[in-house]
Amino acid sequence: MLSLVKCSVVTLLAAGMVLLAACGNNNDDHIAAGAGDYLAIGQAKVELPPEIGSPFLLTTVSFDPASVGYQQREYFLSGSATAFTNISELTPDGHWQVEPATTADYKTRIVIYRPVAPEDFSGTVFVEWLNVSAGFDSQPVWGAGHTELLRAGHAWVGVSAQLAGIEGTGNGLLPFYLKAASPERYASLFHPGDSFSYDIFSQVARALREPGDVDLLQGVTPRRLIAMGQSQSASRLLSYVNAIHPLFNAYDGYLIQSRYEGSATLSQQPQPVIATPEVVRVRADLNVPVLNVQSETDVIGLGAIASRQPDSQLFRLWEVAGTSHADYYGNLSGREDKGTDPRFAVVVEENSVAGIINCERAMNAGPMPWVVNSALSALHNWVLNRAVPARANRLATNEANTLFQVDRAGNVKGGVRTPYVDSPAAVLSGEINEGESFCRLFGTTELFDAATMASLYVDRAGYAEAVSDATDKAVAKGFLLAADGERIKAAAYLQWDQLAD
Repeated sequence: MLSLVKCSVVTLLAAGMVLLAACGNNNDDHIAAGAGDYLAIGQAKVELPPEIGSPFLLTTVSFDPASVGYQQREYFLSGSATAFTNISELTPDGHWQVEPATTADYKTRIVIYRPVAPEDFSGTVFVEWLNVSAGFDSQPVWGAGHTELLRAGHAWVGVSAQLAGIEGTGNGLLPFYLKAASPERYASLFHPGDSFSYDIFSQVARALREPGDVDLLQGVTPRRLIAMGQSQSASRLLSYVNAIHPLFNAYDGYLIQSRYEGSATLSQQPQPVIATPEVVRVRADLNVPVLNVQSETDVIGLGAIASRQPDSQLFRLWEVAGTSHADYYGNLSGREDKGTDPRFAVVVEENSVAGIINCERAMNAGPMPWVVNSALSALHNWVLNRAVPARANRLATNEANTLFQVDRAGNVKGGVRTPYVDSPAAVLSGEINEGESFCRLFGTTELFDAATMASLYVDRAGYAEAVSDATDKAVAKGFLLAADGERIKAAAYLQWDQLAD
């Protein structure tokens, strides 16, 4: 059993349970599940799926994980999960007090990617709350940042934490929820409702840290667990951070990507509905770091500007210029990216997602995947070495916070700066696109023509030099990783040639 960290603040809950807050958490001394004054996390039973079909994840990478030294495994987890109820008002500052309420049985699945060679494992596991906005499981943070996770030797775990991933919604984009995608393989799964999703997510953490009869990581020991979620999952993870983390201390850090104004309900039907405020911030007394990465779409289009908060020793907000809530890389091209080819860093115009979703204008092809890579690296280093990530300016808006301020090229001012907006080849925006389904979240891209590029940079060498200078600045500030910077520099030549044709 690992030792307790030292804490300075103790809050007594109404139910007589003790909650430690404002603790200085050292990842090497993480409190094991149920140790000390934290509540015990339920122990899930782990079993292998039936030997029918294969693990189903619609938006996983299209290449064989073995080609990059990784393996994929799927497991079923079952047990009794707890819902929660508040014992004080849920206020915008996120300082929530909750206690366990009713329980219900569940059985769900997780998918794991880990290095084949144990010596290649970094010791860090990134655990993603799978997104179910489309009516089935998807993994947008993995989609954006998998190249950094792979090259750093991290493990990734995708958790089917919510009902829709298993049973669907009745109005999903495609019938790819688990019981429709592979009825025989997933027939035994059952979910009591999303009120229990928070505890299911905690039980995954315990199963990873304390392997029972089935070792999820097959012999390698996780030193750090970092939770992450995007969009709908970010909303649930935000409620998890404010309400559930102080009870259990299950994770060592959090990446919250593309959250909107409020956060997910603490409890929903068929349990009593417990709504959260319209404006929600990350509580200021956490003992672990939180990095919140936002696109342009999130800040104004989805209202998150109302929940802005200042940076602190355990909180960072990165609002990324030239980005959208979802983009071309996450929707399409990134599935094939193994982390070396510069063509994935070229800005293109594409308005269709595999013919399934067709937008009026080309979707955003901006820098979000490269900034997510940097965010994953920064958060890992924050947890491991207590190295606080860089501070970023907020995106520049008008006084009413209803419109962005833009530069002469048409790109937004402020925020996390990259060569995509500081030496641009396009106007990249998170503004609402038009068209089918999720198009409103895809942003826009308007490539410059050859004449505009010549007026800005004169020639191919001039453009490459401008991109190189802007890239070096972003790397130096910590918003791009050096390896991605080299890809972006190489992509500048491809970009010029594309626009010159």
